[in-house]
Amino acid sequence: MDYEVIVIGAGVAGIYQIKRLADLGINATVLEAGGDLGGTWYWNRYPGARFDSESYTYGYSFSRELLDEWHWKEKFSGQPENLRYLNHVADKFGLRRFMQFNCRVDSAHYDEAANLWRLRIADGRTLTCRFVIMTLGLLSIPTLPRLEGMDSFRGRSFHTFHWPHEPVELAGKKVAVIGTGATGIQVIGEIADKVGELVVFQRRPNWSAPLNNSAISHAEMADIRARYDEIFATCARTPGGFEHEPDRRGFYEVSREERLALWDRLYDEPGFGIWLRNFREIFTDEEANAEFSEYIAERIRRRVKDPVTAEKLIPRDHGFGVQRVPMETNYFEAYNRDNVTLVDISETPIEAITETGLRTSQRDYEFDVIVYATGFDAITGAFDHIDIRGVGGETLREKWADGPSTFLGMLIHGFPNLLMPAGPQSGSASTNYPRGIETGVNWCTRLLEHMWAHGHDRAEATEAAEKRWTEHVVRMYAMMLMRKAKSWFTGYNSNVPGHEQGRIRYFVYNGGAPKYVATINDVAAKGYEGIEFGGAGQATPRDLVGGVSRAAE
Repeated sequence: MDYEVIVIGAGVAGIYQIKRLADLGINATVLEAGGDLGGTWYWNRYPGARFDSESYTYGYSFSRELLDEWHWKEKFSGQPENLRYLNHVADKFGLRRFMQFNCRVDSAHYDEAANLWRLRIADGRTLTCRFVIMTLGLLSIPTLPRLEGMDSFRGRSFHTFHWPHEPVELAGKKVAVIGTGATGIQVIGEIADKVGELVVFQRRPNWSAPLNNSAISHAEMADIRARYDEIFATCARTPGGFEHEPDRRGFYEVSREERLALWDRLYDEPGFGIWLRNFREIFTDEEANAEFSEYIAERIRRRVKDPVTAEKLIPRDHGFGVQRVPMETNYFEAYNRDNVTLVDISETPIEAITETGLRTSQRDYEFDVIVYATGFDAITGAFDHIDIRGVGGETLREKWADGPSTFLGMLIHGFPNLLMPAGPQSGSASTNYPRGIETGVNWCTRLLEHMWAHGHDRAEATEAAEKRWTEHVVRMYAMMLMRKAKSWFTGYNSNVPGHEQGRIRYFVYNGGAPKYVATINDVAAKGYEGIEFGGAGQATPRDLVGGVSRAAE
């Protein structure tokens, strides 16, 4: 056996997971498809890419020394700084020696007779391990539209996920952005005043609210450091894992004037306050959500000068906040510029990409650059891109064909010794991601420690436990207006065959971080109820290790 543990993915979750394993002296490695660590912040280099979480709530909380030495420069930090931070963490704790880059995993098959996993790597190697930990990222498989002629375009074109590492010259260029989801909204707001001409092709508008970003002074950072315990305690008790706590008053208990006063204040404050400091009823009550959505619509109308354009930017198929809200900077103002045009492709569909640009049902456009901001095969996509086979050769793709089923979002019946600290149906996707990641990594690591302490070498969720958890996740959707949205939270992506609107895929846990943490801790306290253990290894992991992965030797 090559390793006790193989971690797949060197993003935010994989970095912390290998830190925990290295601290325990476990023979482990991280396999990363990219050329370096960072995950989301390695790949997404498009203009405007930045946190929508407050920077100081996004960073790791496990090291006081790290908290004390790192100065976040902006309230919502941008991609270059975020990648520097993750590299700093890896270098500070000596984690690079455990990582293998440009190392894509093609398959992971469970060998039942040997009770180990066999991983086939794209470079032709086969690696074996006792445990596989999937830290793949929820939004790591970009999706392109299915348009005729995409290979014929003579200019530059790319998905935002694959924005080139070298600078892209935009000054004076004719640029198309296809898509107005969270990524498109960031790109458009950032480049509108830098390009010669910008044409935005929109299928469906998304609700968005101001990020209200600002610099963090040395004095402010000192205050944040002094309050870190308080900040993380607040994140731990809020449903979303942010500093933003919901307004505990009932929506209908306060007057219309009081509601408007709250919304006016929240709209001008930084971050997700407009979404998460709001009345809880906006997530569950149709009338409350409709009233608040009309408030946001009116704010959009105030910011966009052309009334026809403004109405095209206001969603009609879902209310504000029923899916993750994109945060924007100068997005709506971009449409007031003479060099920016909005094209509604629900009215004039894109028929083809051409050698010089693209053609809609109405006319031809010429472009120098085409940017595809067309989303991701979310949550399960990264799993589907690896041939994962469990007991009896069952493929995970087949098991999840109609949507994921898991135990706690971290284990899967039929796939022993495969762990997912931030998997489908876990608490991570619907919360401030790094806060959820630390929760999941810590829980999975403690499960491994329990096994090693008790001589177990096999762990698998029972079928009954997986069924109970998945049914619970489904019931939680029934309470939320989210169930009606065309969102990656419900598995909708028209660019992924089979993921068009129709069947909901219950991807995320909607009960909030405190309930999720209480549940998984209760499972652990009851001796990991719902997990079957088996086997007894002849050697402890420390006997196998020496604390350094073979890749580093």
